[in-house]
Amino acid sequence: MKNKIVIVADFINEIVDEKGVFGTHNAKRVKDDKTMEKASQLITWARENNIVIAHVKVGFSKDYKECSKVSPMFKQAPEYGVLQLGTWATDFHPSMDVQEHDIIITKHRVNALYGTNLELVLRANNVQDVIICGVSTSYVVESTARELHDRDYRVMVVADACNASSQEMHEASLSNLNKIARIVCVGNLLKGECFGN
Repeated sequence: MKNKIVIVADFINEIVDEKGVFGTHNAKRVKDDKTMEKASQLITWARENNIVIAHVKVGFSKDYKECSKVSPMFKQAPEYGVLQLGTWATDFHPSMDVQEHDIIITKHRVNALYGTNLELVLRANNVQDVIICGVSTSYVVESTARELHDRDYRVMVVADACNASSQEMHEASLSNLNKIARIVCVGNLLKGECFGN
């Protein structure tokens, strides 16, 4: 399918593995809800339909020069040594099918567009429709979807391939996003329901 991209956001060990610092908040829900299995189904569907796939990760260099000193979310990362690029923490979880020809986007903030080359990738591939999943729904997915909407992309959020630290946060984000994006499940895409296709 032309003019489409699948963004798979923040399925990194630190966030989704039970041994990760943030995984202590996310891993059980991600496992119980089969979020990574759904994300893997989405990736397989994208490959079968020749859709560009971009895997997004958050991380910082060893000296944390990109890390915000004022962000409540990130300012303590240097102190605790978390989200360091080139370590197990920021490797994509092994259950994610990341292939050599996939696009890798490294971000240093919540939003996958902020300070990254993601929009250049979207333009270079004539993308109009963005399909996004990730952990967490309430951070990377919601902030990126809002930004994409405001840049005039059509946005689809794959709800069952997303998760948050609580069901309430997940559902609240999906409710918010329902005003600016189409909310679907992986099964909808497998049935061919994709932006009217």
